[in-house]
Amino acid sequence: NLTGAILFIHFILFVCSVCVCVSYYIGRRPIVIIADPDMLRQVMVKEFNKFPNRMTVRGMTKPMSDSLIMLKGEQWKRVRSILTPTFSAAKMKEMVPLINMATETLLRNLKSHAESGNSVNIHKCFGCFTMDVIASVAFGTQVDSQNNPDDPFVNHASKFFAFTFFKPIMIFFMAFPFLLKPLAGLLPNKSRDEMNSFFIKCIQKMIKQRDDLPPEQRRRDFLQLMLDVRTGNKYMSLEHFDVVNDADEQACTEQGMDSGQENGPGNESTKRAQQKRMMTEDEIVGQSFIFLLAGYETSSNTLAFACYLLALHPECQKKLQEEVDEFFSRHETADYTNVQELKYLDMVISESLRLYPPAFRFARDVDQDTVVNGQLLPKGSSLEIATGFLHTDPEHWTEPEKFIPERFTPEAKASRHPFVYLPFGAGPRSCVGMRLAQLEIKMALLHIFRRFNMMACEDTEVPLELKSHTTLGPKNGILVKITKRENFEDES
Repeated sequence: NLTGAILFIHFILFVCSVCVCVSYYIGRRPIVIIADPDMLRQVMVKEFNKFPNRMTVRGMTKPMSDSLIMLKGEQWKRVRSILTPTFSAAKMKEMVPLINMATETLLRNLKSHAESGNSVNIHKCFGCFTMDVIASVAFGTQVDSQNNPDDPFVNHASKFFAFTFFKPIMIFFMAFPFLLKPLAGLLPNKSRDEMNSFFIKCIQKMIKQRDDLPPEQRRRDFLQLMLDVRTGNKYMSLEHFDVVNDADEQACTEQGMDSGQENGPGNESTKRAQQKRMMTEDEIVGQSFIFLLAGYETSSNTLAFACYLLALHPECQKKLQEEVDEFFSRHETADYTNVQELKYLDMVISESLRLYPPAFRFARDVDQDTVVNGQLLPKGSSLEIATGFLHTDPEHWTEPEKFIPERFTPEAKASRHPFVYLPFGAGPRSCVGMRLAQLEIKMALLHIFRRFNMMACEDTEVPLELKSHTTLGPKNGILVKITKRENFEDES
């Protein structure tokens, strides 16, 4: 299958380390795999204008086709410019109460599992938790998938994650895109159409409800943030899109935001510029929809992998719990600002993402014939960035198969090439929701390891069997035992 082919190519990259890239074909489309960090810096940052778009996937329907990962060119720039400030550190602070509500439900459920004494599929628990978070912060709707899996929102979302871009029919259309249009009508997809219709109507209804409410009564979530800026005249330029390197935060402090008023208020050119920068309702629906992919499966997988690794390495778990206990000796509650003090927690998460990167590969289209570091990249080809290979390349990582959080001390990071670790991508196309994902993961792990221990048991699969459809995740779930910590007094 395709995954096996990709792994084989990664193996070729490993044994032929003198090569900077290798290629293969999907039908008539050439795919060039890059695993050289200097080339990646050129492609993703320095010469971004030659590789601005993700790989074209034909046949996408609304709302997916209007989402940030599918948009191209000027439309992508406009939407990304509007969206980037809604994920700023200041906006993250507004998300903490919404995340806390889902966290409280998660902790109650983990307490029940701990009291039962049975092993639990922690991956499933986290899937429900992140579903609750993303429904709340992106869709503005309150669901309890942790206790009500039959909720219509949960039901339709699960249909989305049952879909994979790597089904044989999708590979066929990627290989022979000219056949998509004549054959599309012969291949109806009732489940997909029902799912799309549900989310489109759900978000349209929510937008109407928000518009009918006075501003002070509108819920502070990402849907509302997008509605607030949909006709705004402020925008960010391309160089401020890089969330991984905090370029968006620098834009605020360095006043990199263009007010659009250079032509004077009321000027016709200003009005046209404002109109150009607005988000359409379709685009708002599309961004809300893609938050499902960006905020659900990736975060739940990372949480599950982190707990799995800590269960297998009790010495690391003990060190984390000592940091957590010390944190709560100084702070009554956790918020966006003070969780940044948890340096060892950050190292644990970073090492978990190195070993199990949810986005284990991603791609760019080549818009023009380009030579990068002496290697010709032909127009019309696609570049595959081999994140999974980079994260375990022994040239850059000592004993790469081992879980060693100390790889991510400030000194260790400074000594390493920055483009051998790419869990959130890099450059202007880096993950716009990175801060939300990190906040959600940190808040959950902080409260979990304050109250509980994670332990490997006879049901724990070692090594894990992985699946690699949409994102990298555990194929059979992750079974562990949970026990209450003796020194924690539960106030609930």
